[in-house]
Amino acid sequence: MIRTRITELLEIEHPIIQGGMMAVGLAELASAVSNAGGLGIITALTQPTPEQLRQEIQRCRSMTQKPFGVNLTLLPTITPVPYDEYVQVIIDEGIKIVETAGRSPEQYMPAFNAAGVKVLHKCTSVRHALKAEAIGCAAASVDGFECAGHPGEDDVPNLVLLPCAAAKLSIPMIASGGIGNGQGLAAALALGADAVNMGTRFVATREAPVHDNVKQMMVQSNELDTALIFRTLRNTARIYKNSIAKEVLSIEGKPGDTDFGELQHLVAGQRGRENVLNKGDTDDGVWTAGLVMGLIDDVPSCAELINRMVAEAEQIIATRLAGMLSGRTELSVSEEPAPATVAV
Repeated sequence: MIRTRITELLEIEHPIIQGGMMAVGLAELASAVSNAGGLGIITALTQPTPEQLRQEIQRCRSMTQKPFGVNLTLLPTITPVPYDEYVQVIIDEGIKIVETAGRSPEQYMPAFNAAGVKVLHKCTSVRHALKAEAIGCAAASVDGFECAGHPGEDDVPNLVLLPCAAAKLSIPMIASGGIGNGQGLAAALALGADAVNMGTRFVATREAPVHDNVKQMMVQSNELDTALIFRTLRNTARIYKNSIAKEVLSIEGKPGDTDFGELQHLVAGQRGRENVLNKGDTDDGVWTAGLVMGLIDDVPSCAELINRMVAEAEQIIATRLAGMLSGRTELSVSEEPAPATVAV
């Protein structure tokens, strides 16, 4: 059993969180993750209205007795989003864990704090993680450059980003990006994280509400099969490298400023949801995917995945790493008996 500040804070069995994902974070997936001992998360804005979010929360509650959370992504949109109403539904329904992303959740912190809601804010830099701590978030979920979706503009991978953040944060830290097995879980813990957050890996599970073609494409693909689009717009997004992605990159590669109007029909979210996630045409729409595809070679249930990851991480920590320390200590005692060396 791996116990951390996050497992204690969120009252979950394993330090594994399913991140919010548009059109994927539904009750089926969230409840399966929570039932397996992790933390499942419903994506609020997948629901067209606050009232439909209420219904989805109630549906998830009918499928699990374990803790689960709600993701609320705060972004500027062409059509205004009634964020205040979504926040009120979350509070009214007694949700105690909220994952925020995009803009700072500062304006909603008084309401969340008054209702006893623990806010986990997703950050792509140390400075944003420190801001999350300063405004009262319960934990910072730190996204490295490996992640799917929006990795920010700093391009810092987790091997550097996580220990940099851990050295400055007092609140618990969640590692996100590039994690999909027990090795990643053990590594994240070693780098200072208290849990891991996974998106892409949970899409390739049996309970994920997406077409099987998408899951099988992830199994067949590797770490080279993603593309970074919107770099010219300073709004980088990591997606699956299909023909649409290549067309977007071609347009962005033209001299001069990129006109988003040329891209809009290609990257429309509705196109990706309908053609890719629902119909299974993985080449006819934009869909997010992380570098972790290189580690995906099966489509297990959420319980199988979580149990396997925890068992692998426990073995790595207790056997491989501890064995290295033991071997070093014995060598130090026999060959270099200086007290300082033995202490190391």
